[in-house]
Amino acid sequence: MGTDVGAVITEKNASGASQCLVRSATPADIPYITAIYSRFVTTSTATSEMTAPAEPEMFRRWRAVLDRGLPYLVAELEGYVVGFCYASQFRPREGYRYTVEDSIYVRPDCIGHGVGRLLLSDLIGQCREKGCHSMVACILGVNPSSIALHTTLGFQQVGQLPDAAYKFGEWLHLLIMQRLL
Repeated sequence: MGTDVGAVITEKNASGASQCLVRSATPADIPYITAIYSRFVTTSTATSEMTAPAEPEMFRRWRAVLDRGLPYLVAELEGYVVGFCYASQFRPREGYRYTVEDSIYVRPDCIGHGVGRLLLSDLIGQCREKGCHSMVACILGVNPSSIALHTTLGFQQVGQLPDAAYKFGEWLHLLIMQRLL
């Protein structure tokens, strides 16, 4: 995946030469989304998924989000997709139709450079415009950067499920955060 994009964000944003663009994801982004997500599946506890899904499955998931009328976004910097996020219905029952759950993944070399904040801020705004009332973040395992990002954007911890998932030989807690839109 080319250059140290994290350095590009830091250096060029300070001079105003380069900006991270948040836009709707397209089918052409699926290989990059798949690569970013696959790394999280295989190396972290940020997701409970054990086997990285292939591009056709990631395309199906992208399509399912759009079919529900919800946003699926990517962050692009100098031609590179450096992160993605989307909203999905929190629970399948009709009574939950105004509550969405966010999912956000940023390339490791871009974490801490504002990509996640740009993505999640845009996602919050688009969900608000679509009439969503509440956004939930379900943060698995030890993930201080995700907790900090969500806290910065107004999410509050509303619950925790101990030993909610098992991955890499350990039990992981699930932190639940929420923000009213």
